[in-house]
Amino acid sequence: MYKMCYFVPETHVEKTKQALFDAGAGRIGNYDSCAWQCLGRGQFRPLDGSDPFLGKTGEIEAVDEYKVELVCEDNLIRDAVAALKRAHPYEEPAFEIYRLEDF
Repeated sequence: MYKMCYFVPETHVEKTKQALFDAGAGRIGNYDSCAWQCLGRGQFRPLDGSDPFLGKTGEIEAVDEYKVELVCEDNLIRDAVAALKRAHPYEEPAFEIYRLEDF
C-alpha cells in the first residue's frame, strides 16, 4: 500500500480526486473515495521555457492550494500517478509517494 500526497489549486481539487478514485486509489477496506485535504499556500517561480498554468515567467507566484492525501494499492500506483498527471492543471505537479507498512 502507498500513501499519495499532492498539491493542487482549488479549481482542480475535485477533478484530481475523481481521477484518482477512478484509477482505484482512495480505497480502505469496504470504503472508497477516501481522502483527506487541507488548505495551504504554495509558491513557485516559472523559469524560462516553462508554460505555467498560473503566474508569469520569472516572477514568484503564491497561490492557495489544497494538500490532498489518500492511499493506493501497490498494483494501482503507477496508473494512479498517471491519472493525477493527466487531471492536474500544472505542467509539473508536486506530489509525494510513501510506501506504507502493514501491521
